[in-house]
This record gives sequence, C-alpha cells and structure tokens, in this order.
Amino acid sequence: MDILTSLFREAGLQRRRLDLRQLSERTALHFPCAKSLGLHVVTQGQVFVHAPTLQAPLELNAGDIAVMGRGCEHVLATRAKWKKGEVETVACTWADPVAADAAPPASGPAVISGAYQLWNEPVHPFFAELPAWYVVRAERRASLGPLALTLALLDDEVRRRDLGAETVVHGLLDVVFAFLLRAIVAERGAAGTGWSQAVHDPPVRRAVVAMHDDCARAWTLEELAQHAGLSRTSLAERFRAAMDDTPLAYLRTVRMQRAMRLLADTEHPLERIAAEVGYQDAFSFSKVFKRTAGVSPREFRRRDAAERESPWRLRAG
Repeated sequence: MDILTSLFREAGLQRRRLDLRQLSERTALHFPCAKSLGLHVVTQGQVFVHAPTLQAPLELNAGDIAVMGRGCEHVLATRAKWKKGEVETVACTWADPVAADAAPPASGPAVISGAYQLWNEPVHPFFAELPAWYVVRAERRASLGPLALTLALLDDEVRRRDLGAETVVHGLLDVVFAFLLRAIVAERGAAGTGWSQAVHDPPVRRAVVAMHDDCARAWTLEELAQHAGLSRTSLAERFRAAMDDTPLAYLRTVRMQRAMRLLADTEHPLERIAAEVGYQDAFSFSKVFKRTAGVSPREFRRRDAAERESPWRLRAG
C-alpha cells in the first residue's frame, strides 16, 4: 500500500459525495465540515467561500477548485458580502444528498463538492502540513496533467446521470482528491522541510514506507538505514533535517495513528492492539498513547463510541 493511501486508512478517512448543487443570489450553502477535508469544484459561474480561517472571502470562478485542508464550517455563496436576512442559508448535511434523478442546473453558479471526514484528530504530521485552503485556478489545471481530464469526466457524469453514474462519480471524485493532495505534497516538498519534503527524498522514503508497511516490527535505526541504503548517521541526519524528528520517533507516531483506528474500529482488547502496533504490553502502550493523544486508550475508545450516533459522523462504506 502506498504511503498516502496508508495514511487515509489509518486516519479512518470516510468519504461523502455532496453532488452537483446550484446557487442563486438569495441562497447560500452551509457545510458543517469541522472534522473533514473537502473540495469544491466550480463547474459554472462564480462563487465565494466564506470561512473563519479566511481573512477575506475566497473567490472561485468556473473551472477553479478549492481544497479545504483543515476542517471548518464554511459557506458558499454568490456574493462576497451580504446583510443578514438577504440570503437563505441551506445546510448541506450528510443525511440529505441531492436526489440521483435531480435535473442539472441549466445556468447560474454550480459546484460539485466532496467531504472526506477524519472524525478523530489525526496525529500524523502530514495532516498538520495541509494548508487551510488550497486553490487550483482553471488556467493552471493543464499543468497538473490528468487532473483536467478527470474533472471533465466528473462534470459529464454528474450531468448525464447515466447507468452506473453514482459509482463512476464516487471514483472520479476520489481521483481528483488524490491528484490535488499529490500536488500539495509536491509543492510543499519542493519548498523546504516537513514530511512532504522527506518523502521526496528516495532513501528516506524507503525507510518511511518500511515503517508504514510493518509498524509492529521492532525496528532499529540500523535496520531502517539498511532499507534506506544509508548509514545510520546519514538516515538520522536526513530525517532530522526534513522532519525535525528521529526515525524511531516517527515510527511511534505511525504506531499511534494505527492504534487510534484500531481503538475506533475494533473491539480488540488493549493487549492485542498493543501487540499489533509493536508494544509488548498494554501498560507501556497506554503510556505512549496518552502522551501522544492526550487521553488514555480506554477514554479515547469511550469517547469515540459515545460519538458514533452523531448525525454528522460518516459510517464506513
């Protein structure tokens, strides 16, 4: 499994397609996305994103894409400014998707949106590196290669609603999302330090992949260096330069991210989860987990179970 797919899996990513929606001068779309990543593809017209993480409304025109890298409640509207009472806000909830046979808008601003929920706050550094908002303008899409073609297919499938359209649209939206995150990682990697820069260093990437593939293994720095094709000192230095961390500290983060998924998605006892993420006993595992996540494994599991019936929480599909 590649690293990005592994990260999504261990972080418990759940997908929700919000379909093609039309805006008018008197309506705005409200997205309750505090625990999500997401994207908006503007298929026609002009819309503005209003969010507390933005100093000013974000203007999007036909062909533009906005990626929400840090979850927040936000609103899409046709106006950069409005007065209270002038615009009706329509909540886009998980339980209220657009009907499959709804007619596509003939004119006016329209967007295709998708939400990718991360209910429990991830501890992996990749998620902390994501920008609050990332915009790809229409004129730049060609430089991202297959993205423009995929978006054209997505727009066509949403509008035609032919046989199998739901399956195709889900798949295409996932492809668009992956291409966009790939672009973000590439840009951040080229810009300097961090996880994104580290995984673009081939030897360091080999060590990272090894830890993701088998985090339960009792890795030593020597073994990781052998996988990377470097000396112990070189691997440690390159890791430190990129991520300001050591390889074994990164391994601990990978283990804790996987433990969070196992606590949320299984009923395995702590002893078994500890073993699955490389710890010899539940006590030592619990100490590290609490230091990383801020709560004990039992409290984390209790809170997660209590929140499972939240109307905003997506279910595994």
